[in-house]
Amino acid sequence: MSPIVRQALLSAGSNLGDRAAVLCDAMERLRTMPGILNLEMSGLFETDPVGLTDQPRFLNLAAGVATALSPETLLEMLQSIETEFGRERSVRWGPRTLDLDLLAYEGEVRASPGLTLPHPRLFERAFVLVPLRELLARPSFQRPAWDALRAQVAQPLADESGVWQLGCAPER
Repeated sequence: MSPIVRQALLSAGSNLGDRAAVLCDAMERLRTMPGILNLEMSGLFETDPVGLTDQPRFLNLAAGVATALSPETLLEMLQSIETEFGRERSVRWGPRTLDLDLLAYEGEVRASPGLTLPHPRLFERAFVLVPLRELLARPSFQRPAWDALRAQVAQPLADESGVWQLGCAPER
């Protein structure tokens, strides 16, 4: 029996080092991980930092993967990739080489100590919503499971300033 393949939505950001190279390399690393069957990315967006604002701007993108991995296993994989890329968790909302978040997992709504789906701050952050809006408009994400999320993401935030589209995410 074949495992059930579902889509998961992610966000990626970087504000240290060669931000574009970090994001491209991290997405390529994710693409080659066991259990990841397909990966699609939004364009790149430069964004003002949120929370701790005295730090460099971020580059952000949204990504969607097709996977048979459980949400927990996928989250562990994302955290291991962050560690590979030198992510340090010493300052909340501080600068980081790489930040990967699991935003949503097709058909899953849950709240546990280790994982909340959809991501609890998904609808509060322009740096997540704007790239995700672009990704969810693509044909590969026109599944009924994403209809409610797509409708929520389509609603603009009161303030979406501080987010600038730079262009397409480079493919490797």
